[in-house]
Amino acid sequence: MTYTIPSAQNSSAQSTDAATHAAVSLVAPLSGRLVSIERVPDPVFAEKMVGDGISIDPTSQTLLAPCNGEVIQLHPSCHAVTIKSAEGLEVLMHIGLDTVTLRGQGFKPHVKVGDRVRTGDPLIDFDADYVALNARSLLTQIVITNSDLVAQFSPYSGNVTAGDVMLDLVLADAASEATVQAGATVTSEPIIIPNPTGLHARPAAVLVNLAKKYQSTVRLKRGDKEVSARSIVGIMGLEVGHGDKVQLIATGADAEAAIAELSEALRSGLGEEGAKPIAAPASVAQADNQAPPPRPRSEDPNVLLGVSASPGVAVGNIHHVQQQEIAVTETGGTPNEERRKLEQALGQAKREIEALRANVHKQGDPKKAAIFAAHQELLEDPEITDMATSAIDKGRSAAFAWKQTYTAQAETLSKLKNALLAERATDMRDVGGRVLRILTGVQAKTVSYPPNTILVAEDLTPSDMATLDRNVIGFATVAGGATSHVAILARAMDIPAMAGTEGRVLDLPDNMPVILDGSKGRLRLNPSQDEMEQVRHKQVKIKAKRERDLATKDEPALTTDGHRMEIVANIGNPEEAEKAVQFGAEGVGLMRSEFVFMERSAAPSEDEQTELYSRAAKLLGPSRSLIIRTLDVGGDKPLSYLPIPHEENPFLGERGIRIGFDRPEVLRTQLRAILRASKLGNIKVMFPMIARLEEFHMAKGMLEEERQKLGVAPIPTGIMVEVPAAAVIADQFAQVADFFSVGTNDLTQYTLAMDRGHPKLAPYCDGLNPAVLKLIGMAAEAANRHGKWCGICGGIGSDPQAVPILIGLGVKELSCSIPAIPSIKAQVRELSLPECQRLAQQAISANTADEVRALYSPPEL
Repeated sequence: MTYTIPSAQNSSAQSTDAATHAAVSLVAPLSGRLVSIERVPDPVFAEKMVGDGISIDPTSQTLLAPCNGEVIQLHPSCHAVTIKSAEGLEVLMHIGLDTVTLRGQGFKPHVKVGDRVRTGDPLIDFDADYVALNARSLLTQIVITNSDLVAQFSPYSGNVTAGDVMLDLVLADAASEATVQAGATVTSEPIIIPNPTGLHARPAAVLVNLAKKYQSTVRLKRGDKEVSARSIVGIMGLEVGHGDKVQLIATGADAEAAIAELSEALRSGLGEEGAKPIAAPASVAQADNQAPPPRPRSEDPNVLLGVSASPGVAVGNIHHVQQQEIAVTETGGTPNEERRKLEQALGQAKREIEALRANVHKQGDPKKAAIFAAHQELLEDPEITDMATSAIDKGRSAAFAWKQTYTAQAETLSKLKNALLAERATDMRDVGGRVLRILTGVQAKTVSYPPNTILVAEDLTPSDMATLDRNVIGFATVAGGATSHVAILARAMDIPAMAGTEGRVLDLPDNMPVILDGSKGRLRLNPSQDEMEQVRHKQVKIKAKRERDLATKDEPALTTDGHRMEIVANIGNPEEAEKAVQFGAEGVGLMRSEFVFMERSAAPSEDEQTELYSRAAKLLGPSRSLIIRTLDVGGDKPLSYLPIPHEENPFLGERGIRIGFDRPEVLRTQLRAILRASKLGNIKVMFPMIARLEEFHMAKGMLEEERQKLGVAPIPTGIMVEVPAAAVIADQFAQVADFFSVGTNDLTQYTLAMDRGHPKLAPYCDGLNPAVLKLIGMAAEAANRHGKWCGICGGIGSDPQAVPILIGLGVKELSCSIPAIPSIKAQVRELSLPECQRLAQQAISANTADEVRALYSPPEL
């Protein structure tokens, strides 16, 4: 392949010196049409940031070696490979655009790093149809990443067959490396890579070009490996992924300036969309050991594991969700015409979502209404609309621009390490699909399923749930978690469901009989008729027990030895207060007032809040108490009209009472509304996220100031025990607070340092962990010692396995989900206090949550 070009054959544009330089020809690795590298619709390639070369619009599906050489890099996603020729040229072949996001799907490599190949050897097979449908383009780039070795590029044009010459190169004279100017060596602080797909070709090329600005040598280090920051192949060879830690090392006169600029560029994502800066951990060793435990996998071929998304058991047959694919054309009318189309589609989508939100709001379910309110906010996101408009201005049709924008945004969200944010990718796809259907005039298909259907899918959307066929009795999804919007809707609809299911669920055939246990996150395949009949029989017995419990709902919850427990409800709005009374609630232990704030685009006024709280108090009547928790947002519950600056860890940042202190006018308005409503009922107030005594004194001081201005009677004031610090000094809090209510959901995640919404960690984030129970016991003991009371308003208050242990720990009140109230009251009547106390002591002495759960099982039906 290396030869000498006689000067007589050179064009006038070639120098005489070049005539004696070594030359190399590269053959086409694919059949197709040659495209100038400048015409590739990606600035990183078009502007030759990766290197100079050529592109092919392929008609074949096997990438071949364009020269003899050694494979020096194969991207983990198998969409890109680099060969180093005998002349030292590093030839990068990048199949398609944005194909890194496919994570290897559609690609099959035939080589590995270190292999020697000859011209024409197969390198990678790829599924052209799959790549074309799921990536931005099939255009395949062949570039010389160390283009400084090439004096002249002479690309061919037109159509080629794999093996035809496509690019002639004239090599430059070999030159010794420039001597680095004397200077100190500077090393950066650890940098966490924010790019959703790590340092693939595009961000790596940006880094290379920045490094070339400096005289100093700059190297990039990951773990014990380091490479030149001027080598795109070297950088990609490090396989730096999202969240990985790297360092920069520079030596030379301008080393300090190089480290400063390149460090900031890496932290900000090197200009890549979707890259959010990530703070370096305080402890490098700690960061390296924070990999989450692997998702549970079943060793039984007839059992699939996942995470509980909605409790209950369903017996039925598998059916795969039928997805609707919408084709779009890339070009359309003038930019003005296409912008108007998009504006009209967005407006119609907003109206449709508002109709959905209003419909579920009438059903008295604030959680469901808040989900569709969040969808409206997505449609108003300026970043999304700006991206789509920018694509339209470049000649794309409105449908093509919108589809490209929302799918890219969803992909970015799905890769975020914060599981709650990652689950919002489904909402983005849901909203995006709605607008796309409007743009293309495609009607949403109404899908009917046979009776006793259990749906399986990669994921479902809230819109899927809102129009779910009545024959669907359960579902299992691969994506999502216990806090996804779909899981919330499933619980509201009382449909058993599991999320985070093993991926092989998608390979199951339709009509396969299964038993879905939503409570345990288990899917039993091919059960026998006897097993299915046993479950159905148990379901009949459960239904009969529910009817018996409902018949005695208004009887007090007295243990067999006369110990009284107060069983109350968790609610989100006045309508739920009425429903709670119908189910036998003795009051409301937690009114989540944030739902009053979340169902709107602006904060509710004092009068509006007063009316809502008053209505709830009237529906409960004077004999039932109403405990209102002040606004608890931040973390996983943001408000669009109450913006909170970006926080690296929002669950440890401004949330709960801290928001009230930062925006006192919001808290004071709410306190005045609660005080005004207290004249019409038995109302108490409770402050969330209290961790320090001074916080409670500040909050209570604000309440007292507003009370004196209004001239109303004092009301009982308590705290949420959801931060371990509050439980540890519960004795001090009990001297100043009127009551405690333990928020076990947050207390568990803060105690175990596990995000309770994380799909991988959810199985381990159990409120019956002995450490959590000890903290609950400390709070209850302190309250009882000072003549106060301690209640539970978190998830384990409705957990039958937790009830006797909580009673034994000294808890006096259980605030439950409304449907669970009759059964919890019935359960208490079958327990004795000494037995509960014995169980509690065993529980706090146990080693694991599983051991605690093994101590007690509710009696068989």
